[in-house]
Amino acid sequence: MSEILLATFAGLIVGVFFSAIKLPLPAPPVLPGIMGIVGVYLGGVAYQNIVERFFS
Repeated sequence: MSEILLATFAGLIVGVFFSAIKLPLPAPPVLPGIMGIVGVYLGGVAYQNIVERFFS
């Protein structure tokens, strides 16, 4: 849980900093960005499961 809070806090700091110096936010559009993150996470989990199941 603390990792989630730290990541959220870091994101807030970066968002404030980029807005203060009038740069575009370094983030993809909301839904495609979230789905990309979910896809990366699921791919990592799937890889770990495949390696453990077939190569251990």
